[in-house]
Amino acid sequence: MDENRERYHTMKDRWLVEIELILERLSKHNPVFQGVEPKNTIHRINHNRKFHPEKPTYKDYISCVPAGKKNREGSRFYISVGLDESFIGGGLWRPQKENLEKMRGAIDYEGEKLKEILNDKKLKSFYDGLSEDDQKLKTSPQNYSKDHPYLDLLNHKNLIVTKSITQEDFCSDHFIDIIEEGYLAFQSFDEFILRALSV
Repeated sequence: MDENRERYHTMKDRWLVEIELILERLSKHNPVFQGVEPKNTIHRINHNRKFHPEKPTYKDYISCVPAGKKNREGSRFYISVGLDESFIGGGLWRPQKENLEKMRGAIDYEGEKLKEILNDKKLKSFYDGLSEDDQKLKTSPQNYSKDHPYLDLLNHKNLIVTKSITQEDFCSDHFIDIIEEGYLAFQSFDEFILRALSV
C-alpha cells in the first residue's frame, strides 16, 4: 500500500465524484439518497482478516451502498466494481436470524405480492429474477409446512438480484444511466424487503 498510496487516493477521489453523480440521479426517485455523503457509502479497502484470515489484506474491488452503510432503514441497493467481477443489485444477503425470520414472515403473509414483483417485466428484463442462493434449504424452514405455496421463496436464505457490468460499462458515458435503470428495476423489491424488516 505504501508504494501505491497515491494511486489509491487518486482512484478513491474519482470514485467519490462518480458516487456524488449517482446520488444526485437516484435522489430523483427516492429521498433516502438525498443528503448522503459519498464518503459514507464506501467500504474500507482492506479485508477484516480477523474473521476471514484466508482473504488477502486488500480488496481488488471498490463498492458503494448509495443509501449509506449505516442507514439500516435505507435502500439495500449495492454497486461493486472489481478486476474479476463487477455488478449492481441488492436485496437480503447473509441476514441475521431476526431479519431472516421477518422476511419469511412477510413471504408467508404476502408471498403472492413478492412473486409479482420478481416476475415484473422491468425486473426480469434487467436482472433475470432472483440470483442463485448457495445457502438455500433443501427442505422447509422450521415452522413452515413442506406444502407451503411459497416454499421455494421461504427456502432462500439470501434473496438478491444482481446484474454483471463490464469494465466498458463502468468507463462509459452511460454508466450512471445503467445504475439508474438498475435501481428503478430493483425499487419495488427493495421496498418489499424494507417493509418486511420494519415489522
